[in-house]
Amino acid sequence: MGLGLAALGRPAYVTGGRAGDLGANRTVESMRARTHAMLDLAVAHGVHYLDAARSYGLAEEFLSTWLAGRRTRQHLVVASKWGYTYVGDWRTDAEVHERKDHSLASFVRQSAESTDLLGDALSLYSIHSVTPQSRTLADRALLERLSRWSREHGIRLGLSTSGPQQAEVVRAALRVQVDGQQLFSAVQATWNVLEPSAGPALQQAHDAGLLVVVKEGLANGRLAGDEAPALLRAAADDAGTTPDALSLAVVLAQPWSPLVLSGAVTDVQLLSNLAARSVDTQTALATADALNALCEEPNAYWDGRSARPWA
Repeated sequence: MGLGLAALGRPAYVTGGRAGDLGANRTVESMRARTHAMLDLAVAHGVHYLDAARSYGLAEEFLSTWLAGRRTRQHLVVASKWGYTYVGDWRTDAEVHERKDHSLASFVRQSAESTDLLGDALSLYSIHSVTPQSRTLADRALLERLSRWSREHGIRLGLSTSGPQQAEVVRAALRVQVDGQQLFSAVQATWNVLEPSAGPALQQAHDAGLLVVVKEGLANGRLAGDEAPALLRAAADDAGTTPDALSLAVVLAQPWSPLVLSGAVTDVQLLSNLAARSVDTQTALATADALNALCEEPNAYWDGRSARPWA
C-alpha cells in the first residue's frame, strides 16, 4: 500500500467528512505538520510508496521538506504527476481548484517545478488524469520529449486515468512506443467496488509489465465511515474488520497485483486503511462477489464524483 497526498496537500478536496477530520485550522503550517506526521506514521508501518502531484496544492513542497529531514530515503518510491495546476489560492471556497493542461509547454514548466522540489528522490512521473478527450497520447512531440526527459533524468514515466473510459485510455497507453520502446512503465487508475470497469484493462497492463496503482479505492469516502453502504458495513462486521479496510482488501486481492493508495488524513484513518493487509485474500474475494450489487454504471459513478463538493 502507498500514501496519496491529494487530500493532505491542500485545504479542500472532494473526500467527505473533512470538517470533522481537519476542523477549521487548515493553514499552510498546520497542513504541512499534518502531512509530515502522516508520512512518519505511514513509513513506520511499512508504507514506502508516496504519491503527489503538481495540482495537490503544496503536496510536493510538504513531501520535499519531509524528505530533507530524513537520514535515509532507502526503499522509498516517490511519485508525482503533471498536467493539472492548483489554482485554489489556499481557499476551501475557491470557484476553481485546479486547471488541466496537457500541453508540451505545461510539461516543460511542471517537470522543472517537480524536480526542483523533489530532486533525485523523484522516481516516477506521470501524466495526470488522461482521458480520450485529452489527445495526449497522440501528441508525438510531447511523447518524444517525455521519452528524452525520462532518459536524461533516470525517472520512469507513467500516466493516471479518470472518467468512465479509463479502460480505453489504459489500452491506448500500452500501444504507445517511442524509438521502439514502450513509453510508460506504470498506470494509476480508479478501481473500487462501486466502479470496477477498468479491471480487465488493468490486467492487460499488469501482464505487459506495468506497475498498476489504484487510487480512490474508497470512492472519495463513499466506502468508509458514515457513507459506507449498509451491505458493505454488514460484510465488514462479518469479516471482523472495518468497511474501509475490507474495501481496500478487495482491491489488494485483484489478480493484477495492484499497489493501493490510502488517502487518509488522520492517524486513525491510516491505521484502519492499513488493516486491509491483514484481511484474508479468500475473504476479500468472497466479499467482492457479495458486493456486486453495489456496482454502478460508469457514467453514473463519474457524474456523481463530479458533483461531490470540495470541502
